[in-house]
Amino acid sequence: MDAISIRHLSKTFGKKRALDDISLDIKKGEMVALIGASGSGKSTLIRHICGLETAQAGQSTIEILGSPMQRGGRLVARAREMRRNIGVVFQQFNLVGRLSVLSNVLLGNLGRIPMWRGTLGLFTAEEKRLAREALARVGIAEVAWQRASTLSGGQQQRAAIARTLVQRSNILIADEPIASLDPSSARRVMEVLATINREAQITCIVSLHQVEYARRYCPRTIALRDGRIVFDGPSCELTNQSLMELYGANSEELILPEMPAPAAPSNPFGQPLIPTGAFATA
Repeated sequence: MDAISIRHLSKTFGKKRALDDISLDIKKGEMVALIGASGSGKSTLIRHICGLETAQAGQSTIEILGSPMQRGGRLVARAREMRRNIGVVFQQFNLVGRLSVLSNVLLGNLGRIPMWRGTLGLFTAEEKRLAREALARVGIAEVAWQRASTLSGGQQQRAAIARTLVQRSNILIADEPIASLDPSSARRVMEVLATINREAQITCIVSLHQVEYARRYCPRTIALRDGRIVFDGPSCELTNQSLMELYGANSEELILPEMPAPAAPSNPFGQPLIPTGAFATA
């Protein structure tokens, strides 16, 4: 069973063709980079996968874990329930600055608990334990009681990832998660995502602006240009020369100087990011 299966997905905004007959499959447990210059359609594609946008009417289909999310430009009745299987990390972090980091992470439970408990902020001792454990897994356990607004950008992004772990999703989508981070923080966030993918076999799709991070952390890359897939294959085959051929002058925003090789491929925090049982996925 594929984690995500898309057929003939198209989307137009006014006169602009944002997505043009996209078809692709992403297997369970894959870590895939989604790259492209500004305006290539990356964020629009992600919003469709998450059920936040609907396609043009027609023959388009999007299936999540073997079940349809939308068909012919309409969301299915179970779409809201199915969104629980998709955790999303955004560039903007989307944390509530006045709340503690732990409280923000606990919000990952909202799709799985009664609405009244979420509204009142009433979480069980077990839910709090798992939230603290998630923070430890991404390496920021010590900031659990700090206000989220006091964290650095890299720490806030790792808190957002911890929130998706609490959500217990089978698919994790990160939309430009390192775009506003310094290189050191960007590498740490990518290492966290790669370790989650490797140890928990959670399917990860990471939208990136810089191809070097795709080559380093994602075995497969899908490249978009003008709403179409122009490359889908092993990341190591996406050379700077091929990028120039695909994107021309726009390739400059995708190419960074070569990054130094990592010291070791092990978990940077010295422990499994997903404990057996607690955050294991089906």
